[in-house]
Amino acid sequence: MNADASVPRPRTLGPDADPDATDSALLAALLGRAPMGVALFDDELRFRRVNETLAEALGASSDGLLGRRPAQALPDEAAAAVEAALRRVLAGEPAVTDVELALPPAGGDDAQPRRFACSCFPAEGPGDRPVGVVLTAMEVTERRLAEEAVRRREQRYRSLMEAGAQVVWVTSADGTVTDDAPDWRRITGQSLEDYLADGWLGVVHPEDRPKIEAAWRSCVAENRLFEATYRVRTRTGAYRHFEVRAVPIWQGDAVIEWVGANTDVTGQREAEEMRGRLTEQLSAAALRTARLQQATSMLAEALTVSQVVQVITEVGRSAIGADHSAVALLDDDKLRLSIVAPSGPDAEGAAVPRGTIPVHEPTVMSVAVREGRPFTAGTPDQLRLHLGREEPAMFPDERAWVGLPLLAAGAPIGALRFSFTRPREITEEERVFLEALAGQCALAVERALLFEREHKTAEELQRSLLPSDLPQVPTVRLAARYNPATRHVQVGGDWYDAFRLPDDRLAVAVGDVMGKGVLAAAGMGRVRNALRALALNDPRPAAVLAGLDRLFSATEDEEQFTTVAYAVLDPKTGQGTLSNAGHPPPLLLGGGKPARLSTHEAGTPLGWPSQRQQTSFSVETGNTVVFYSDGLVENRRRGVDAGLEELVTVAAGAPPEVVADPERLVDFLLDRMLAGYEQVDDVTVLALHVPPRTG
Repeated sequence: MNADASVPRPRTLGPDADPDATDSALLAALLGRAPMGVALFDDELRFRRVNETLAEALGASSDGLLGRRPAQALPDEAAAAVEAALRRVLAGEPAVTDVELALPPAGGDDAQPRRFACSCFPAEGPGDRPVGVVLTAMEVTERRLAEEAVRRREQRYRSLMEAGAQVVWVTSADGTVTDDAPDWRRITGQSLEDYLADGWLGVVHPEDRPKIEAAWRSCVAENRLFEATYRVRTRTGAYRHFEVRAVPIWQGDAVIEWVGANTDVTGQREAEEMRGRLTEQLSAAALRTARLQQATSMLAEALTVSQVVQVITEVGRSAIGADHSAVALLDDDKLRLSIVAPSGPDAEGAAVPRGTIPVHEPTVMSVAVREGRPFTAGTPDQLRLHLGREEPAMFPDERAWVGLPLLAAGAPIGALRFSFTRPREITEEERVFLEALAGQCALAVERALLFEREHKTAEELQRSLLPSDLPQVPTVRLAARYNPATRHVQVGGDWYDAFRLPDDRLAVAVGDVMGKGVLAAAGMGRVRNALRALALNDPRPAAVLAGLDRLFSATEDEEQFTTVAYAVLDPKTGQGTLSNAGHPPPLLLGGGKPARLSTHEAGTPLGWPSQRQQTSFSVETGNTVVFYSDGLVENRRRGVDAGLEELVTVAAGAPPEVVADPERLVDFLLDRMLAGYEQVDDVTVLALHVPPRTG
């Protein structure tokens, strides 16, 4: 029977209540609703009473436990512990309180076992003879888990301290040493009295102590983290480097103590010092290497000899501290050195002298050229000794000199000269660097000379290929612009042309030949000249483009890509015809309509098989037609379609006075379409405007 059935239910008792009834009510409450487990065992160790709390912990009912022994209700280990405790009480012990049971978890195999702290007391009958035992069980699972967590944290902390070879010390809230630190004293050799007197500060290096002690006192006063590195005297008398980190321990709103950890970082500091020495030894070489790489990059962008000289001036100033520099090139007869002026002033802002130096004269650069090796003089006396005389100074404040030959394919093409305003010896490492720099300079000079020759050729070719003047027609106004993409080489594959036909009509053409430089310009010249010749024979646009197709098939590379827009206009009537070979559509403005693109379909580029078509158009008075190349609308950040939309938007924003003036209009379109973009292709723009006719 269960506790509720065997014991009367609790009831409200008055002052005249029956004592037996009162005892029964209290026992019923204890067995029925007590938060702790309670069981009564007879002298044969059988359950006589058990409350629901304990029965639930054992996974049984109160009735099911009555008359059973612990071995029949509990796991083996728990049953053995309970029975042993019960026998001890029955044997005469007044109480047994050291029993702890681990019972199966209520939540399944993965849950934590439930732990209960048990106490056993004798139930005495007549004559104080034990007739049974009372067992109470209080669940302590959460307490044990918390204790285990604290134990693990403490174990981790100790392991961390041991693994980190840290020495821990403790002080009071005001920084006074209160506890001994045997590990610290074993390192420092301090006696207990010495340590309790001065603590860890007592062995800090005298040079470090004032600063460290002031920082420590400040952190203690402000209750903030203390971190420092200092030297500590060890028991051998030598000093080692230690790092300290101390934190305040709070209890509520007050600091109750400080805990610090000292770590020996001598090995780390020695390694850092060694690395520092190695770094000092290698930094100069690394810096020279970096500067040589920088010089190589800068020389790769220098296109003219004067730009090369300017780069050498900047590198000499930054790499070896040169105050002046100069480059001289051999003339064609190899008898004289001509000094090349940089594109700006030299390192000190002084102008580089012009002129020539005979190779046979004893000078810094001529000796380097003749001997094919570096020439150095660290003082004016050394210079006189090497040259046998005073060299006419390029700069009045020179006191040390370096001359290096510029060699191309093993033959000298010039010389490089550095000078300093103070006596200076060149080290072997600097000598190697300067020889490498001279080699890079020689390559850059040779490339710049080739570029300048091509540049001159390109300029002459361009002047011969593009029209110097546009036709003067009373009823039509023309304006054109050509912006090449190839830097400094003012020629490319874009072109434009406008000329009068024998019947007084006006022919206008804009084209684009793939590529840059002289080769593209040569292809452009062939197309332009062929177009003129074909137009004079049969000016119809379709016939002219068909003739260009035949020319391409016969003379041009199959991979060549060329587009052309060609139109013929009658200036008197404004009527015309247009044929397009893969070129962007013309831009139309005026006539009371918004800016728009021509809707006539473009044909294939030149040389691609197609039946050439031509379309008729009319340019009314006050209207403008703009022909252009794809470089105006396409770049690395903007596709063709987006560029065409932007062109229409920009043109729509042009003021009427700009639209009516072709010169202003082409500049307006170029400025706004190219603003904010890197120009990577040639740009050609040609505007044709028919002004309103006066009375």
